Amino acid sequence: MKTHQKHANLQRPALGNFGRNEWAIVGAPCGDIQHLVNSVSQALKDTFRIAYVDADHKGADEEATSDQKHDAYLAFTDKINYTRIDQNEKADHVFFSRPALNQAEVVLVNGNHFSAKRQIVIIDSRKSASLQKRIEQLTDIQLILLGNGEAAVFPFLQPLLEKKEKPVDVLRLDQPEEIAQWLLSAWQREIPKPWGLVLAGGKSERMGQDKGNIVYHQKPHREHLADLLSEHVEQVFISCRADQEALVDTAYPLLKDTFLGLGPFGAILSAFQAYPNQAWLVVACDLPLLDKTTIEALISARNPAAVATAFQSPVDDWPEPLVTIWEPKSYLNLFQFLAQGYSCPRKVLINSNCNIVKAPSPDALFNANFKEDQEAILRRLGNV
Repeated sequence: MKTHQKHANLQRPALGNFGRNEWAIVGAPCGDIQHLVNSVSQALKDTFRIAYVDADHKGADEEATSDQKHDAYLAFTDKINYTRIDQNEKADHVFFSRPALNQAEVVLVNGNHFSAKRQIVIIDSRKSASLQKRIEQLTDIQLILLGNGEAAVFPFLQPLLEKKEKPVDVLRLDQPEEIAQWLLSAWQREIPKPWGLVLAGGKSERMGQDKGNIVYHQKPHREHLADLLSEHVEQVFISCRADQEALVDTAYPLLKDTFLGLGPFGAILSAFQAYPNQAWLVVACDLPLLDKTTIEALISARNPAAVATAFQSPVDDWPEPLVTIWEPKSYLNLFQFLAQGYSCPRKVLINSNCNIVKAPSPDALFNANFKEDQEAILRRLGNV
């Protein structure tokens, strides 16, 4: 008998309890953990954003100051240098916190209160017994920090470390710069190489024919763009509508739209739904002058700590969403905008932490949407 499945079998992002790149810091008093996080955050603040997860179990009356205490369900406070949200209700920390923490590249967690999928273990004899009680939470130790006066790892940790494929790095707790560099390297190893996505699922109503099938460079333009991307990425997909599938003759894998009626926004979401841990180098099929130099410039300018890296449009100076590298974190951002009634990828870029760069040749971003555009480009290329 077949097992009945009540829910769709969706591909889930590689999240931990709080984010994609999270480490619980365990083995030391809370004050020492907070000091370490502050030191590392200071060292890395110009490179990427660190989120910190902690708990405070003081009584509500004891912790509330005059500007914090309120009777409303939720208080949104726009402070001079920061924004704060206070909620008068306990919430599941996993699902409630992830949207906010998604904006950070690294999440550091006070392991005295919460667990995370990876761990940084501090060797501090004062907390040896407490650490041993948390042994089941130590599922993936990636860094050992020797506290003041400590010279060796606790014996009860040795079996866990011996199971690791590679030796676990060991630093001293009083080396914040070295710890920050280790964290930077660990994050960089997790950055996915982008895959290519040619957006060819539009109805081409203004052009009057399938824009992806127009021949500017000896082959259908969607094929030309896919070939162009394949020189720089490991995998390329051509995005299309389900009713186009039989009409697209290509050796490249097709990625059918699963979010319907949303244009390019839906195509990008469909790519993330299929492969949520990838970064996507997205190009539209109506770019007849897009060239290798432009693609190389975008890849070279990529900032994986941003939601996306995009060219500045030469027409209106806004980010160009359809010659863009969308990072994995943008998947959640796109959904949040969609839930608020927006299906414009440009609006997501404008209102997100986006890396905007200038194109080496503005002409490479020219959109050919009308018959006269097509004819002008063909004359320019000497094809008529």
